[in-house]
Amino acid sequence: MTTEAYTYKVLPGAPGGPLVFAFHGTGGDENQLLAFARELVQEATVIAPRGDVSEFGAARFFRRTGEGVYDMDDLARATAKMAGFIRAHVEATKPSKILGIGYSNGANILASVVFAAPDVFDAAGLMHPLIPFEPKVAGNLEGRRVLITAGRRDPICPPDLTSRLEAHLQALGADVTLEWHEGGHEVRPAEIEAAKTFFAQTNQGA
Repeated sequence: MTTEAYTYKVLPGAPGGPLVFAFHGTGGDENQLLAFARELVQEATVIAPRGDVSEFGAARFFRRTGEGVYDMDDLARATAKMAGFIRAHVEATKPSKILGIGYSNGANILASVVFAAPDVFDAAGLMHPLIPFEPKVAGNLEGRRVLITAGRRDPICPPDLTSRLEAHLQALGADVTLEWHEGGHEVRPAEIEAAKTFFAQTNQGA
């Protein structure tokens, strides 16, 4: 896989510094989380790809057949393609750390890459992920840090599935932080602050 597998934007950072991949939600694009990712890790190089699937004109990273019903074959395709894209950029930049942040559909593709290639990311921030299936992880997540942020009244991502994901990741050895707010699928200030704290600690080697 090449570094050009997706349309993407780059914010250059310090040579040899951290590399942050930012994954947008459904209907977003490569600009959605670009500035936020830079704010999380200011010296990092940020790479933000655009999903290669169109759902009635809305960009996504993989297909679905209904709300919360994934096309698992296309998810497998997208996961392999994204893992290759990420590895190509890592090979090109030789970063000190490899980090990921994703919202909604972007959190889902990021989580799927973590499951398929657990050696890639040092830390991943999953904002409102929905994993409605039992993940199959190719190894374990010892030494990996994961932040999950979620709304207790999220109509798209039911809280019980969020809690199940947390438990699954912990069982595989990941260091998991879960930040709840009382709302729905929207991003609220408390989870933004949780993400800032999480990535600051990760970048400091905590």
